[in-house]
Amino acid sequence: MKREIVLDTETTGLSPATGDRLVEIGCVELINHIPTGSNYHVYCNPQRDMPEEAFKVHGLGNEFLADKPLFKDVADDFLDFVSDSVLVIHNAPFDMGFLQAELEWASKRRLENEVIDTVMLARKKHPGARVNLDALCRHYGIDNARRTLHGALLDSEILAEVYLELIGGRQVGLSLAAQSQSDEEAGKTIKKEAARQRPTPLPSRLSEDQIQRHKDFVLHMNDEALWAKYWS
Repeated sequence: MKREIVLDTETTGLSPATGDRLVEIGCVELINHIPTGSNYHVYCNPQRDMPEEAFKVHGLGNEFLADKPLFKDVADDFLDFVSDSVLVIHNAPFDMGFLQAELEWASKRRLENEVIDTVMLARKKHPGARVNLDALCRHYGIDNARRTLHGALLDSEILAEVYLELIGGRQVGLSLAAQSQSDEEAGKTIKKEAARQRPTPLPSRLSEDQIQRHKDFVLHMNDEALWAKYWS
């Protein structure tokens, strides 16, 4: 069982080094690349004013965030949810930089999880193309009409769909083949049968005259053709 956490954050700005803080975390759980419906979502009071530029991005203002918990008060719940699972993040250095800074300020352990950066996946799969989330949604036909503003949980849900497309989409046939191989490796006996042939062939839908005219056409085209040798 492979557990992955698709994760996104919203912040007051671009860098924790200049005093910016997390204000929202959204996580979506995937098991074997399938969303389970188990999510983690929290808003945090940044203990500072929200710059206008950031407010225009996510719409989270001072009044809304005033009664929300501090990050240090939800840090343990967050760490418990992500556990040691693989983290799937779009532009991972940005989000990871804020998460590690907030964890350090809260005197909590750093994240040591494996991280998959979907920006890097997208650049590898679509070199030279735009790889922001909206552009990838357009490319893969994913509905993101609800995304009028950035939101950590909504963006995580959308990113989960984009991630599945980047790694090959929901290819049921391949999944079944992988499950079959896994079952064999686990020692299960799998009975494989060849497709059965009909006991009597289906009658031809062509008349004798149509068959003869087809033979004549092929022989006229090339009397050395394989079909000619078959009919001789």
